[in-house]
Amino acid sequence: MSADITFGTDGWRARIGEGYTFHNLRRVAAAAARYYRDTQQGAERGVVIGHDRRFAARDFALAAAEVLAGHGVPVWLTPAATPTPVIGHAVIQRGAAGAINITASHNPPTDLGFKVRDDRGAALSPDALAALEALLGPPAERVARADIETATAGGLVRPFDPAPAYRAYVAGHIDLQRVADAGLRVAYDPMWGAGIGWLAWLLGPGSRTTFETIHDADNPLFPDMVRPEPIPPNTDALAAHVRRTAAHIGIANDGDADRVGVIDENGRFVNQLQVFGLLAYYLLVVRGLRGPIVKTLSTTSMLEVLGRTYDVPVIETGIGFKYVGPAMLEADALIGGEESGGFAFRGLPERDGLVVALALLDLMIRTGRTPSELVGDLFQAVGAEWYYDRVDVRFPEAEREAVLARLANARPDQLAGLAVERVDRTDGAKFWFADRGWLLVRFSGTEPLMRVYVETTHGERVRALLDAGLALAGLGRSG
Repeated sequence: MSADITFGTDGWRARIGEGYTFHNLRRVAAAAARYYRDTQQGAERGVVIGHDRRFAARDFALAAAEVLAGHGVPVWLTPAATPTPVIGHAVIQRGAAGAINITASHNPPTDLGFKVRDDRGAALSPDALAALEALLGPPAERVARADIETATAGGLVRPFDPAPAYRAYVAGHIDLQRVADAGLRVAYDPMWGAGIGWLAWLLGPGSRTTFETIHDADNPLFPDMVRPEPIPPNTDALAAHVRRTAAHIGIANDGDADRVGVIDENGRFVNQLQVFGLLAYYLLVVRGLRGPIVKTLSTTSMLEVLGRTYDVPVIETGIGFKYVGPAMLEADALIGGEESGGFAFRGLPERDGLVVALALLDLMIRTGRTPSELVGDLFQAVGAEWYYDRVDVRFPEAEREAVLARLANARPDQLAGLAVERVDRTDGAKFWFADRGWLLVRFSGTEPLMRVYVETTHGERVRALLDAGLALAGLGRSG
């Protein structure tokens, strides 16, 4: 394994022009080519390659395609910026060995990334990701590659359109005609990303449901937001847009359209844990479907309540879809999701911000309820009002081991006046309270950040709990 390139929870990400260079991209692509060719029959099955709308993403995708072709691995190449879930579905539809997606998802505009997927369209498992990472060559490696035009002419690089097959898949989950005929006014923010135009296209021409869009052009600087992540303050412009247009709901997708953010009809943000609860409510209660729910340890306890009520198992995993996707497949789960706003439905173990957006519209249509009313219905179903917040703090890398040691030794009897019943150290430290509320302190898997999360029925204690989590790590609140 090369020490200068490391993979996080969802592949490799780095700053464009620094760590993320064409040379390093080719080294990572060569490792992926070896992995897919030697362990996944990649030379026979091929690999899907796509990209988002970030700076030079298309050029990096073509460079990756040249490397795979140079290693004898055929490439199915998307024609333009393509949402991550569409790429994931294309793997299944093409019977490919996996996928490479040139995207940094929700990271700042300075970054780009290299996501890898398995032959089921899911994030690579931790073991598979480690196996791929171990195939990285040294910094001075000379990478074999084929010229893109020659490879295309010779059939090793095969341009294709994944959209029609993806639409058929979506239609199997959502009644697209019902949504199109409902006449909803949707304020939509694709956050300058790969989701531009897709929701309207899925509903088709003549749809009475309309999308009033902002941030819907190519602009790799992502104006009006720190990063294309569908949480406040990045969603503030969408909230204002909802109020200005009197929209029924606001929907945001992140830069590669695998995550979703929601603004209610009053211009208020519906947090990601509430959205996960609403999706489970939609499937279990409104549609009467059954099946396991997969959740990461950083998301809502409301799911356990719904699971007990409707007699479905709730499976908790580590953080990242490299844990959620495989667990969904193993359990044939109805839905899987995480705190960051990424959710997947049965059939594609990949976060899908487009299907989730349409599911939320379908929930409104089937119930005749507004987003704020639906959140109230959810709280009634779980027997309490739940509160959530998160704070991220940057830290000097030199302090990482000291912070880890402090968390490992932390055994508080109480935090912010709430008795601690148990501690889970699967990823960082998660402290459980009697109301099934919790406080989690952990390092980000993709950035030099310490994250502190809290969910509780004690709304007045959220801020104090966040401060208590920072104190445990020996870090102060940022901003």
